[in-house]
Amino acid sequence: MKVAIVILNWNGKQLLERFLPSIVNFSKDEADIYVADNASTDDSIAFVKKHFPTIRIIKNIENGGYAKGYNEALKHVKADIYALVNSDIEVTEHWLTPIIQQFKKESHTAAIQPKILDFKDKNAFEYAGAAGGFIDKYGYPYCRGRLFDTIEKDSGQFDDIINIFWASGACLFIRAAVFHNLNGFDEDFFAHQEEIDLCWRIQNSNLKIQYVGSSTVYHVGGATLEQYDPKKTYLNFRNSLYALVKNVSKQQLFFTVLLRMILDGIAAFKFLIELKPRHFVAVLKAHFSFYMNFQKMYSKRKQLSERKPHYYKIKSIVSQYFISRKKTFDKLENHGL
Repeated sequence: MKVAIVILNWNGKQLLERFLPSIVNFSKDEADIYVADNASTDDSIAFVKKHFPTIRIIKNIENGGYAKGYNEALKHVKADIYALVNSDIEVTEHWLTPIIQQFKKESHTAAIQPKILDFKDKNAFEYAGAAGGFIDKYGYPYCRGRLFDTIEKDSGQFDDIINIFWASGACLFIRAAVFHNLNGFDEDFFAHQEEIDLCWRIQNSNLKIQYVGSSTVYHVGGATLEQYDPKKTYLNFRNSLYALVKNVSKQQLFFTVLLRMILDGIAAFKFLIELKPRHFVAVLKAHFSFYMNFQKMYSKRKQLSERKPHYYKIKSIVSQYFISRKKTFDKLENHGL
């Protein structure tokens, strides 16, 4: 089973200096390593060529974001398994072994996520993916180990192997054949939640996504776009609506999207009350963009004729977290397993 680690880079010399050594040291005997460059203007590629001559370089002609960047780069990578790894990820010894073993064992597993801990606090889970992702009825994502801004400490509670709904794009393993059969990431997402959309399409194809807790990586998070940046708010709210329109069954679509938009409106006014007017505006812009692109997103439903009606266990993570005050995964009703 041939594995290719592909690191997407954009003006990230400092990140490559810090994090490439662990990837090279702990992966070189089990995988080919690539850096896919999104038209950087710094000297990051010159740095890689000088200090890591065995790493293969792929040069994209523009910065098309996460989605287009990987779509273009992976056209030039020959492997059975792609490991899409953020440039701010530190890996650990033998991190690849349990992932590869699980792919060999489970032929219907299309994608896998390892345990993702916080590089700045290595005893805590990291925001982007933590111990595997799920989704509620209205398209709000949540993770084992992280519900909204509540982060759990890692005490071995998630050292398991389970089926999950989505795997984090910060460190995503996916079968190459599945990636290409599903036409990769949706480039209209640009960045943020494109991996959730891809995982949703995997689920609709009756394939599995799993979390393997015996493989651990550490993620800085926010190295490219800060967690509380209004642009991230805009992309997350817009792209979540995009994913709903593309993937929810036709019977559920209208009321699901309508109620999601009402919840988004409440979130927008919460930003306003919290004196975060730029985030309030970001939600409004997200909805406006959604209206403008609704027909385009709806037309993409033709790519998959079958959609699973029961993609969620929790009807509303917002209700359980903010109203019922359930702050950790184990306290959630039906918690997603």
